[in-house]
Amino acid sequence: MKGAIAAGHPLTAQAGARVLEEGGNAVDACVAASFAGWVAESPLTGPGAGGFALVLPGDGRPARVADFFVATPGMGLPVPPGAEMHAIDVGFGGDSETTQVFNIGEASCAVPGAAAGLEAVHARYGRLPWRELLQPAIELARDGVEVSRQQAHLHAILDRILRHAGEGRRIYSRPDGTRLVPGDVLQLADLGHTLEQLGSEGAAILYRGDLARAIVETVGAAGGITREDLAAYRVVWRRPVHARFHGHEVVSNPPPSSGGILIAYGLALLERVERGAPGSADAIIALAEVMREQTRVRDDSFASGLYRGGLARRLLSDEGIAAGLARIAAGAPGASEPAPAGTTHVSAVDTDGNAASLSSSTGSGSGVIVPGTGIHLNNMLGEYDLVAGGPAVPGKRLTSMMAPTVVVGDEGPRLVVGSAGSVRLRGAIMQVIANVVAHGLGVADAIDFPRVHVDEPHLHCEGGFDAAELERVGAAGYDVVQWRRRNLFFGGTNAVEVLPGGELAAAGDERRGGAGVVVGS
Repeated sequence: MKGAIAAGHPLTAQAGARVLEEGGNAVDACVAASFAGWVAESPLTGPGAGGFALVLPGDGRPARVADFFVATPGMGLPVPPGAEMHAIDVGFGGDSETTQVFNIGEASCAVPGAAAGLEAVHARYGRLPWRELLQPAIELARDGVEVSRQQAHLHAILDRILRHAGEGRRIYSRPDGTRLVPGDVLQLADLGHTLEQLGSEGAAILYRGDLARAIVETVGAAGGITREDLAAYRVVWRRPVHARFHGHEVVSNPPPSSGGILIAYGLALLERVERGAPGSADAIIALAEVMREQTRVRDDSFASGLYRGGLARRLLSDEGIAAGLARIAAGAPGASEPAPAGTTHVSAVDTDGNAASLSSSTGSGSGVIVPGTGIHLNNMLGEYDLVAGGPAVPGKRLTSMMAPTVVVGDEGPRLVVGSAGSVRLRGAIMQVIANVVAHGLGVADAIDFPRVHVDEPHLHCEGGFDAAELERVGAAGYDVVQWRRRNLFFGGTNAVEVLPGGELAAAGDERRGGAGVVVGS
């Protein structure tokens, strides 16, 4: 089948392209690429991850979101007394010396959903046999993956987490005990065996079989994941959130996740306040004010509203948009937000009109790797912004900022997009959508264009903006932090574009070593 795919690593994208060439559809390609990402992008995703897949079928069925994000553990088990997380300070290696504290360890591990989610998405929408979709990942794990420059940078940033414990040091160290560097080959034989088990026995082995037992034994008394938690885990199918932007329909991840609704809200505001060409001082200021407003609405009622229902209707109503515009006009102060680290994303389309957008994440990783399996568990319970909105009831879905998104035009999918970067990913997605839909940039240029991010009181501006325009922004009263280069701090956006006439284009974000592949002509 002809199609296109974009992902966070060339090997990830190539796995999806291989499946398209073998007759798979866009969903098959996304699933195969996601499994390959477990190997090629192991610091960011894996069987210990959670995520979301937005699928827009080409046969006229409505778009649906598979929510396979992580759940609160603890079924059949009281909160472990004295369970503590370990605080790790991580730097992004950028010009501003931005750092973030991550909380890791057994107590930070939530119930993973990645394996169940990929299986559910394939069962509903896939075309090729299940095991065929795991084969590229199995081969990568067996042969080893050469560490690229971008992946080595991620390894350096997350080194204190990846090699926090003995199993991580065994996997992610060179023979001399130092961390991996560009050109080294990362061998993930244990993960390869886990992939083979999933291929032959399905996801049940991770939730009710030998792998489930190994997870519970590894987390032990210091964490809360139980056999009951894993056995009870289910994928939830949701109706996506919808918004209009420059004559297009934007379809994204709904509550209880926050990313999709905030992108929809931000684009609705941006269409009304944007001014000036991309990169101009006026355009930068418009983006900054919209980002401030996105942060302002994330108050206590927003957190609880993610679970109560009605939040999208309230925010995206005429009254909600008018209130946001009024706050922007009044220059109301913003607020800062925490910024968790690791996510990866796959976007795919095919010539039958199917579109799939899939994001997954282990957070920054917990440093807890199940011996003999390669399963690096997530640290989502350590990301306090994700456990907002109510008490930690076992089985409850955590909220998330991930936002797999499809932009639909009159003739079908126009742009399939998603991003890494946690709190910064919604801004990255919003800016790429605006660059393509409102400003007419091709997908590669739209992704490469420098980005901004508001972290009060600072306005971070990525390398590549015109210095004179940034001076104008500073003169307008903004505390501009100028970065000299592109940096993964500003997200990792991978997208596929459907051009007029049906021609396809795909691009991965060079900030994180992403790649795009177009299959067929």
